[in-house]
This record gives sequence, C-alpha cells and structure tokens, in this order.
Amino acid sequence: MDTPWLDLDLHRLELRFAGARLVEPRAVERLARSIEHGGQIVPCIAVSDPPAEAFGGGERLVLIDGYRRVAALRRLGRDTARVECWRCDLTEGLLGVLARAHMRSFAAIEEALLVRELVQGLGLSQHEIARRCGRDVSWVSRRLQLLSALPDAALVGVREGRLSSWAASRVVAPLARANAEHADRLLQALSGAPLSTRELRCWFEHYQGASRATRERLVSHPQLFVQAR
Repeated sequence: MDTPWLDLDLHRLELRFAGARLVEPRAVERLARSIEHGGQIVPCIAVSDPPAEAFGGGERLVLIDGYRRVAALRRLGRDTARVECWRCDLTEGLLGVLARAHMRSFAAIEEALLVRELVQGLGLSQHEIARRCGRDVSWVSRRLQLLSALPDAALVGVREGRLSSWAASRVVAPLARANAEHADRLLQALSGAPLSTRELRCWFEHYQGASRATRERLVSHPQLFVQAR
C-alpha cells in the first residue's frame, strides 16, 4: 500500500478505539521523555472512514495504532502528530494492526478487544479474522474467551491500570469461571486497596488450596492475607 506520512493536527484524529487500549501512565511518561529528546520516531497509524482517495484535506481519520504516542504528545503540549495514513478501509486497517502485532507488544486483552470489535462491530467471522491477520482460529477463539470470562469491573481495572493484564487473565478470569461471586467480591475489595501482581499471584495460589470457609475470608479481605504473609 502507498502509505504517506503526514504531520496532522491531533484534533483530526478520532480516538475511536481508545477503549481497546490500556491506560499506562508510566509508559506514556517514558515515551514523552523519548519524544522530547529525539522527536517522534515511530508514526501513528490511521485510516479514513469512509476511505479517502487522498489525504491532507479536511477528512477525519480514525486512529488504529499510536494511542500512547498521542497521549505522550499531548502530555508535552504538542498539537500535531506524525501519522502513517493507510489507504484501506477500517476493517483492513484493524486486521493489518493485528497482523503486525509481532512488531509491537500488544497485551492479550488489547488484542482481544480488537478481535471483539472485528466480530461484533464489523461482522467478521472468527475464521475470516484468522485468515486475514495470519493467525489460526484457536488464537482468535482464545482471545474472545478471555473477554467472556472477565467481569466488566476487571476490564475497567485493567484499562485504568489498577489491575495488570496478567492478573486479569491468570487470576480473575479463572476465578470468575469457577465462582463468579468470589471474583466480584475480590474486585470490589481491590478497588479500594489494590494488590500488586506478585501479591495477587500468591493470594490465588493460597486460595486454590484453601477450605471453603477460608476462601470466603480471602475474597472479602485479600489485604489481610497479604499483611499476614
């Protein structure tokens, strides 16, 4: 594809998929320092929706990759971003981002949210997604299963940086499959006093081997367990 790089005003970028990206303040801060010293090296990626014949006019562009870069630029008070404009439709653009995931470290939940958008928002089948982004169907299925197993509160916690994606997929998701009530109570307790990923891993190992009565105490007061340890 002919993919021109343009310096565009940030207000022209529609952040339609911000909900499919994790909010990571430390990563944004590191990126802002890098841009301040060396400029924006890697361009953002956007497509016009509907597709445009040419770029540089008044068309609105949907940002499909580069949300942290935009956040870092705004943190620095910049009002423009270097953008690689793909000449394709929105579906092809999202598939292209997933196909290039080896070039960018997406969290599994970010991939899952993009896959769900392709299925529910754009009407693609799991087989079509797998074929068009160079994955197998089992990968697509696992990403969708990850979301279906997670309570909404867990997704919000991951996006806001209060819960790591590892803890969401390795602790909250299996707990929700086994006991949805316990998962909800754990998330409620963590909303007021979060635990680190290491603490949650230790907590879950103890939970799995505990009696029913002990499990009730563990989900209600996870912080007390950590303090006791």
